[in-house]
Amino acid sequence: MINGKKVVVVLPAYNAEFTLERTYREIPGDLVDDVVLVDDASHDQTIQRASELGIRHIIVHEQNKGYGANQKTCYRKAMELDADIIIMLHPDYQYTPLLIPSMAHLIASGLYLVVLGSRILGNGALKGGMPVYKYLANRTLTLIQNLLTGQKLSEYHTGYRAFAREVLEKINLNDNSDDFIFDNQMLSQIIFAGFPIAEITCPTKYFREASSINLSRSVNYGLGVLGVSAIHFLAKRGILKPALYRGLDQ
Repeated sequence: MINGKKVVVVLPAYNAEFTLERTYREIPGDLVDDVVLVDDASHDQTIQRASELGIRHIIVHEQNKGYGANQKTCYRKAMELDADIIIMLHPDYQYTPLLIPSMAHLIASGLYLVVLGSRILGNGALKGGMPVYKYLANRTLTLIQNLLTGQKLSEYHTGYRAFAREVLEKINLNDNSDDFIFDNQMLSQIIFAGFPIAEITCPTKYFREASSINLSRSVNYGLGVLGVSAIHFLAKRGILKPALYRGLDQ
């Protein structure tokens, strides 16, 4: 706990057999109260490895439901465990768990309600091996998203995020996609609701076992991101009233 607040780390897992242990071993057990792993019908030994590591809360999707659906299950379980601070960390070891204390303290102190681990701050992305085309796509999408949402974030596409409980209670998670666009819809809702967001520099690692999506899915993701930002822009001006932002007006 931090300042009497319960910290729960959630791991949305898919084929993380070879990276899960490295990720889990670096989670600070003296600060984190519970760890939740949700396996989205992996084809490898992710569930067995999670059990061997002693992860207490393991949930298995019998059929692959998608990255967004995995996170929805993660957050529901964290809330059931009475988490005050929920940290979402990919178990593919692209992001270091050693930043968990810093991210949790920013929320526990009351300074921010959302903290993002940014690969772009400090040039960590290219140093960590992010392909140049992905870096350029990230920067281009982020520029457009900032223009349409009125924010100044360094990136919207990180898989390392921390939330105060009240944020997850407020936004409409179930109205979001079950696919990769979930992350951007969630951030759009958070911005729409006016929750303060902090970013912290996060080194990242790209290697063979780390998760990735292919080119065609990347293109679809990019188009989806632009669509979310356009809808955000129109909804903020009262032109559209999508369910995504129901009850989120300041």
